[in-house]
Amino acid sequence: MNLSPEWVETLEAGGFEAVHWSTVGDPRARDQEILERAKRTNALVFTNDLDFSRILALTGESGPSVVQIRGEDLLPESIGGDVIEALRRHKDVLRSGALMVVDETSLRVRLLPL
Repeated sequence: MNLSPEWVETLEAGGFEAVHWSTVGDPRARDQEILERAKRTNALVFTNDLDFSRILALTGESGPSVVQIRGEDLLPESIGGDVIEALRRHKDVLRSGALMVVDETSLRVRLLPL
């Protein structure tokens, strides 16, 4: 919910299936509910909310994968190319469970559980 729905089009144009939470769930849903649905549907969570990585660290879960984007300008036209490249480069790791953080200057990937 914290990223623009414009990301759906950008991710799909990059070859990824994507949905915005507002089209599949309650906008007031707890982060845990979003994580549970992503795990159930074999999806990853794409966000800039740090709570998702905190939950994964506290629970020791091995999935779902979470991709966090960080920075001042989080619009797809600004950082979309970097995100698509990172998703392609690390798709196998993300399938098995990872936390990936992408910002304007760096990319970090940690395998789950944290």
